[in-house]
Amino acid sequence: MIDLFDIHVYLILLAILLDFLIGDPKWIPHPVIIIGKGISILEGVWNKGTNRKIKGLFLLISIVGGTYLFVYFVLELLALIHPILSLLFEIYFISSTVAIKGLQQAATDVLKPLKNNDLIKARKKLGYIVGRDTHDLPPPEIVRGTVETVAENTVDGVISPLFWALLGGAPLAMAYRAINTLDSMVGYRNEKFIDFGWASARCDDLANYVPARFTALFMWIFSLFVPKLKRWNALKVTFRDAKKHPSPNGGWPEAMTAGLLGVVLGGENKYEGIVSYRAEMGHFYRKLHVWDIRSTVLFMHGAWIVFVLILVCLTLI
Repeated sequence: MIDLFDIHVYLILLAILLDFLIGDPKWIPHPVIIIGKGISILEGVWNKGTNRKIKGLFLLISIVGGTYLFVYFVLELLALIHPILSLLFEIYFISSTVAIKGLQQAATDVLKPLKNNDLIKARKKLGYIVGRDTHDLPPPEIVRGTVETVAENTVDGVISPLFWALLGGAPLAMAYRAINTLDSMVGYRNEKFIDFGWASARCDDLANYVPARFTALFMWIFSLFVPKLKRWNALKVTFRDAKKHPSPNGGWPEAMTAGLLGVVLGGENKYEGIVSYRAEMGHFYRKLHVWDIRSTVLFMHGAWIVFVLILVCLTLI
C-alpha cells in the first residue's frame, strides 16, 4: 500500500518534471506574485506607528497561515470533484515553488554574453538576479556574482521547497514559499524594516536551516561522480568558512561551491555606490573563470538529483 511519504515523493518527481517542461509560464498567474501583492497591502497598512515587531509577527502569521490554508482547502475541494484533479493541482503548486529551470536560465543569460565579451549585456543580466551594483563589474566579478547567487539560491529555490513538500505536500511547500517571499520583501535590516521584518527574517532562517546544510552535503556527494573537483578541500572550506556568511544558511552552499572549485568567493560589493565587504570563503588555487558559472549550475542540479535519488531509495526500502 502506498503511504503518504511515497505519495509526496511521486508528487515531487512530477513537479520537477513539470518545472523542466514549462518553468514559470507568463500566461499563468504565479502564486508568488499573488502572495507578494498580499504582503504589499498588509505592509502598507501595518508598517507604521508603534509595536512594529508585533505587527510584523501578525503579517507573518497572516500570510504564511493564509497561504497554507488556502492551498489546503483548494486541494480538498478539488478532491471532492475528482482525486486526480486535486493531485494535478498539487503537482502544479509544488512546481511553482521550485526554480530549477529558472535558476539555470538566469545563469545562462549571464554566461552567454560574458562568453562573447558583451560585458554591458552580462552586467545587465546579472543585475536582474543580484542586489549589488553591476554597471562597472569586470568579468571575474560578474562570474563571482553569478556563482554566489546560483549557489545560495540552490537552497531557497530548489532544496528547501522540495524538503518542505516532502514533509507536507503542496500546502507546506507553498507556506515555505510565502516565508521566503516575506523575507525578500520585508526582511531587511534597515530603518524601515528592522522591526517590522524581524519575525519574517528569523522564520526564513529557521525554514532554511536544515535544507541549507543538506544542500552542501548533496553537492559534496554529487562531486564524488565529477572528476577534477577539490572535494576534500571543499569539506575543510565549508566547515571553516560557512559561518562567515552574513546569513546563517547562505554560507553552506557558497562555501561548498568555493571549495569544490578551488576559488575564493566573497569580497567587496557595492550597493547604490556604498561599499560593503563580505568575508571571503574558500582557498585560492586559481582565479574565477567564466566556466565556473556552468560548474555551479551543475552543482545545483547535482544537489536535487542526489536528494531525489535518496528519496527514491527510501521508497524502495
